[in-house]
Amino acid sequence: MSLTEILDRERTVAAPGFNRWLIPPAAMAVHLCIGEVYGFSVFNKPLTQVLGIDHSVEGADWTIPAVGWIYSIALIMLGLSAAVLGRWVERVGPRKTMVASACCFCGGFIVASLGVYLHNIWIVYLGYGFIGGIGLGLGYIAPVSTLVKWFPDRPGMATGMAIMGFGGGALIGSPLGVELMNTFKSASSVGVKEAFLAMGCIYFGFMLFGAAIVRVPAPGWKPEGYVAPAQPRKLVTNANVAVDTAWKTPQFWLLWAVLCLNVTAGIGILGQASNMCQDMFGVSAAVGGGFAGLLSIFNMGGRFAWSSTSDYTGRKVIYCVYFLLGAVLYCLIPLTQTINSVLLFVVVTAVIISMYGGGFATIPAYLRDLFGTMQVGAIHGRLITAWSMAAVLGPQLVTYIFAYQKSNGVPAAEAYNWTMYLMAGFLLLGFVCNLLVRPVADRYHYKEVVKGTGSPKMKLAKA
Repeated sequence: MSLTEILDRERTVAAPGFNRWLIPPAAMAVHLCIGEVYGFSVFNKPLTQVLGIDHSVEGADWTIPAVGWIYSIALIMLGLSAAVLGRWVERVGPRKTMVASACCFCGGFIVASLGVYLHNIWIVYLGYGFIGGIGLGLGYIAPVSTLVKWFPDRPGMATGMAIMGFGGGALIGSPLGVELMNTFKSASSVGVKEAFLAMGCIYFGFMLFGAAIVRVPAPGWKPEGYVAPAQPRKLVTNANVAVDTAWKTPQFWLLWAVLCLNVTAGIGILGQASNMCQDMFGVSAAVGGGFAGLLSIFNMGGRFAWSSTSDYTGRKVIYCVYFLLGAVLYCLIPLTQTINSVLLFVVVTAVIISMYGGGFATIPAYLRDLFGTMQVGAIHGRLITAWSMAAVLGPQLVTYIFAYQKSNGVPAAEAYNWTMYLMAGFLLLGFVCNLLVRPVADRYHYKEVVKGTGSPKMKLAKA
């Protein structure tokens, strides 16, 4: 039997009696690895000292802005690859996709290591940014799509389990990267190229483990005792919509805006958490770093807690909470600085970031409710291009507005205030978009499975 045959979708169909609770560990194995991208910042400073080793050689070493593009390219490619390859993911199944993700993500580390060795930033962009970013996109949507199919009774909880891993990837990746660089650091190396090689190999093993144990449910499978409601809730459908039809619906673009606005607001704080804490309250860099780590924990926990809650409240209600409560909390941040309450600042931002993570984890279940499970992975892939847009907008808005305020004489402690009000405005706009979401019209639904095919192909119901 060839490797290609082993990876085929047909080979991953679960046998009767398969325990569906083996799927979450498979998903977590992949997401905890690719979630390392959130911790890439630990490499920023060392990458600016590749030649100088203990200092940056002006005019020869790379600059922080140049290094910052590595992370940005990776996130851009995450969204683009998920959008372009989403239909392929649904067709070939999760195992082949996870293996492809491992090859791209971990291969990207190895190519980036070569770029550091040759001191060629474009090779690093190609490796970690472009190739690794494709691995991010494939690894992000495949486990989520699979979990939704295995847990029709608890889709919010299922997607929360997987995407919680992505949010927590930095908690493993950041200290691992630091430890590896310290281990390999020498008089002639900052340890980055060796750390990249080691991480590529380590992550490859864990991602292959996830690929080995993943399965897809047999056609028509349902959890024991589960009966799909004959009349589901208003925004939950028993029908299916294909990806090429879904993105022609107003619901798709409303959810695109919902995700983009939620992420733009949250990622602006997440990316500048340490600096904000230091500028607003005058704490040390060590305390600021600890604060950033604390937010990562809430980012991870919120993904599971909020998305699981949405199984009971409904997706639309939980997003109303994200947007309304989030807008109020953003407006409170300037007050925490005025009264000099670090504790209140930490509590407010921790809740905000938990809802930022919750928004990521809830959106696949929202898509499943509106468009069905048939091609939810491909639809999710196209939707997370909103993330790519937000990953550029959020941090840039925070950075440039802060710089503008300071250049106009505003004290650093107060320079973030207008940004917080702007983020609150984004959330209120997202609240309006969420309110406009309605059930998908029947004319977009597909009906009756075409028999004799290995993948779910449907006939379009006539309007």
